[in-house]
Amino acid sequence: MNRFVILIALLAQHCAGASEVSKLKADEQVVFHPTFAQRVLGREIWRAEVRGFIFEPEKAPVSVAVLREALELKTGDLTPAESKIFTERARLFLVDHERGKKIFIRLGTNEFYVGKSAKDGTFSGRIEFPTESATTFSAILPPGDQRQFKGQIFPLDAEGLSVISDIDDTIKITEVRDRQATLRNTFLREFQPAPGMAQFYQTLARSNHAAFHYVSASPWQLYEPLSKFGRSNSFPAGTFHLKPFRWKDRSFLSLFGDPVKYKLSVIEPILKQFPKRQFILIGDSGERDPEIYGELARRHPKQITRIYIRNVTSESGDAPRYAEAFRKLPIEKWQVFESSVNLP
Repeated sequence: MNRFVILIALLAQHCAGASEVSKLKADEQVVFHPTFAQRVLGREIWRAEVRGFIFEPEKAPVSVAVLREALELKTGDLTPAESKIFTERARLFLVDHERGKKIFIRLGTNEFYVGKSAKDGTFSGRIEFPTESATTFSAILPPGDQRQFKGQIFPLDAEGLSVISDIDDTIKITEVRDRQATLRNTFLREFQPAPGMAQFYQTLARSNHAAFHYVSASPWQLYEPLSKFGRSNSFPAGTFHLKPFRWKDRSFLSLFGDPVKYKLSVIEPILKQFPKRQFILIGDSGERDPEIYGELARRHPKQITRIYIRNVTSESGDAPRYAEAFRKLPIEKWQVFESSVNLP
């Protein structure tokens, strides 16, 4: 396909949505998930999957109380600061998901339709845009609506280095092995960074020009506080891949579910989409990261160059668990570390 045909296709996609707007009510909001773009057709265009969800915030205090009871949180002795944080984060889970809403975005001078929201409020759509285009986009809203809902695209070349990182107990203190501690760290406290990890990630970003993908079984409702946590603690910007969750239906039971199936289903497609990129996998010993990463490294030995596991369970690096998790892998490919100062 020559450059002229590509430009015509892009123009047609642009014109298809040029006169359309995202018809949102005054109390409806959009959150776009940061995503990556892949170069296609030589050096002519990028392709990206734009994803997000639409919701209406819940304002009824009785719903917040119901969620508190459902989580079995002992909140009778909360400080004013903890009560404020709980109310803010609880309401992220109590939103009304809006279905049937068509979403249009503007990226540079291009306009695109990126899908209609499903019953859980989620939408997604594939777009193609010129290589010289901007990487920040915004929802197109009706005239007079001054709100701004923005999203970010991270272009990834076919070759290079990507860091796939867990979040809970890898870069953020969560204490996932203790349910009450997890709840308090998630719903009552400001997020605290794991010591030294931001500096290590910044080193990878500077010295290796690494791209970052934050993959967690945490629910999507926590994206905005997690994104704020990353920025305020100087973690490199990157894509986020969080678990779908609705507390009002059966997916509520998956809030503390096994992350193995979910993480494999997210990480492996990234590896397959970028077969020439190298990957570093970083996680912790609190859940199943060693087992997940070991399995991926056996399936993709040429792509995964290193695995780093932050030790939060006091198991030594020669523990039987790691021998099994990393079986058949070269010893120099993986490392269990106590502190980021022990990392190369």
